[in-house]
Amino acid sequence: MIKEGLTHTSTITVTSELTAAAMGSGDMPVLATPAMTALMENAAMLAVAPELPEGSTTVGGHIDSSHLKPTKTGATVTATAVLTQVDGRKLHFAIEAHDEAGNLIGKGTHLRFIVDRQRFMSKL
Repeated sequence: MIKEGLTHTSTITVTSELTAAAMGSGDMPVLATPAMTALMENAAMLAVAPELPEGSTTVGGHIDSSHLKPTKTGATVTATAVLTQVDGRKLHFAIEAHDEAGNLIGKGTHLRFIVDRQRFMSKL
């Protein structure tokens, strides 16, 4: 059952492929904002995945996040998503990312929609 409070934490290690220089979002060898954002989305997706009806998944609809602190290559980063509101097919999350020292490196909100996989893919 999808209910407020569902949570998940996803983890990555910052590799050279996940840096701003490699991803083209900047020219520094630090965690790229798009990589941090993807980790936050992953946490939100996995927070509700076990509770979805068969044949359903969620897709991202909106994300509003701030990247507050740089993270070096080799560091571990965690992102936690907490389901804060369920509005029909709309799922609202609070999201945060932390480095291995526990420093807050990013935070925001994320909106996902519950969709039927086959119906969604048939629209392509």
